[in-house]
Amino acid sequence: MGTERIDTLVVGGGQAGIAMSEHLGALGIPHLVLERHRIAERWRSERWDSLVANGPAWHDRFPGMEFAGIGPDDFAAKEGVADYFEAYAKMIGAPVRTGVDVRGVERMPGSVGFRIATSEGEIEADNVVAATGPFQRPIIPPMVPEGAVALQLHSATYRNPDQLPPGAVLVVGAGSSGVQIADELRRAGREVYLSIGAHDRPPRSYRGRDFVWWLGVLGKWNAETPGPGTEHVTIAVSGARGGETVDFRRLAADGITLLGMTTAFDGTAMHFAPDLAKNLAAGDANHLSVLDEADAYVARNGLDLPEEPEARRQLPDPACVTDPVLSLDLAAAGVSTVLWATGYALDYGWLKAGSYDARGRPVHQRGVSPEPGLFYVGLPWQSRRGSSFIWGVWHDAKHVADQIETRRKYLAFHRTNAPLRG
Repeated sequence: MGTERIDTLVVGGGQAGIAMSEHLGALGIPHLVLERHRIAERWRSERWDSLVANGPAWHDRFPGMEFAGIGPDDFAAKEGVADYFEAYAKMIGAPVRTGVDVRGVERMPGSVGFRIATSEGEIEADNVVAATGPFQRPIIPPMVPEGAVALQLHSATYRNPDQLPPGAVLVVGAGSSGVQIADELRRAGREVYLSIGAHDRPPRSYRGRDFVWWLGVLGKWNAETPGPGTEHVTIAVSGARGGETVDFRRLAADGITLLGMTTAFDGTAMHFAPDLAKNLAAGDANHLSVLDEADAYVARNGLDLPEEPEARRQLPDPACVTDPVLSLDLAAAGVSTVLWATGYALDYGWLKAGSYDARGRPVHQRGVSPEPGLFYVGLPWQSRRGSSFIWGVWHDAKHVADQIETRRKYLAFHRTNAPLRG
């Protein structure tokens, strides 16, 4: 089998890769998208059954196509999101090749391009775009040894309550995934413990507008970097049951035991920091700050949006907050499952080019690597806060495609205007 040659290779056929293909195609740049499974595979096989998108359909989409079969204010089911990207790829004629695993990318010595080793043979390309997204390697802290409980799993492999053995469940992590899974398990009749760290807790909607609209008109999607001390703060928001504001005190009233941040396991008991009340208070402050800014925006612009005083009402602190549980004997509490909703790490072990920091994050400027010809799309905060959302990925991909086109023009000039040798 001979070596295949392409101008630009895009690695990953999820939302980032499809967005990249659209912009490359619009510029007439020959390219190929490789996806090791199916288009948008993670939406199908690495999400729980009942998951819906965390943003409404009018917002969490690409500009060129609306979601089919649901209203603009609805939250698309995970299969619907995957179907959307498959349909979008077909609509734009994206050259996607599925079932091909990229095993290594390295710079070709003495060349402007790269050599790519795949499960289907070698490819050479002038440009490579890593579009594998932020959800690459699930993180399970090495805290609880195997066998200490009947089951440990990451939220990426959780599907539904029936998947878990009988017994109580400890959910570690209270971002969007942890909160929604804990709530689902409690509604299914499980005893649930929920470990909560630092988080933002925006209103799902306020004064008749979804929070994604408020973040837009308040300019918050365009923040270029996280605020000091907020680099690892998760966002607790839910599109479940038509969308609802996450309220940890309500979850406690419904029977979930809230805990502080998980710190250690001693072989019998899990231990938690005495920071639950502080974490809830910080989340409340974030919630109220959005309401305050929204109210000021309404007043300043004379908008006819109904007041919503209920959004500021707060349930009393439950006993698990006023008298926090600092250690939990897992066996005595009947905990059979520890579910880690602890996020993901980037994994570019296959990419032998580029520069990476101590945490494995690529060095780049808005997706452009210092390594000529290497680009990224789909990274959190790639250009701004909105980069993590579907529409933000689309805009980031446009910038990267423009940079690739600029590089191609310089290379074309060099190749057609080679200096004369005396």
